[in-house]
Amino acid sequence: MLSFFAGLGLGLSLIVAIGAQNVYVLRQGIRRRHVVAVVAICALSDAVLIIAGVAGLGYLLESMPWLINAARVLGAVFLFGYGALAARRALRPGGDVLRADEGADRTVTSTLLPVMLTALALTWLNPHVYLDTVLLLGSIAATHGETRWFFAAGAVLASAVWFTALGFGARYLGHWLDTPRSWRILDALIAVVMIALAVSLVLPVITG
Repeated sequence: MLSFFAGLGLGLSLIVAIGAQNVYVLRQGIRRRHVVAVVAICALSDAVLIIAGVAGLGYLLESMPWLINAARVLGAVFLFGYGALAARRALRPGGDVLRADEGADRTVTSTLLPVMLTALALTWLNPHVYLDTVLLLGSIAATHGETRWFFAAGAVLASAVWFTALGFGARYLGHWLDTPRSWRILDALIAVVMIALAVSLVLPVITG
């Protein structure tokens, strides 16, 4: 059980850090748009990556560093594009406001496929996922020997608990986001985070 709790603790410490994936889950949770699908995609993707890392994919990535560089470039392009869209929403809001007085269970309809594709892209085009989830977790899991799969189970549970709490807990922020100005501020913050992450991803590739 020590390996399980070690995986749980490390998994939480890695995933709680602010990143593009968390920002997107938070925004969808606040908007109450396809939260179940977004949480499921993020949690299941993390589970696949954790299992792959424990199974030994991390060694392959270490021997082929160009894969990480390719992921950095693709991820930077996607994050910059997403950040630009958020900046556009901040500058030209479209009235996307969550009214707290319309009922806590109100849902907003939107197309599911773009939401799912965005969640997948923010997960699988993020090189930090491979560096942290696959390489780091995989390497540390290897030190647990025969109990490494208990370590993996703890990390998988940490991911599932975090995304569930973030996605479904975000709706309680709706009371502070019931005006167009609040949404403009949120989108401006999202734009800054996404573009800053894009720059941080591509800088190591440019500077060599």
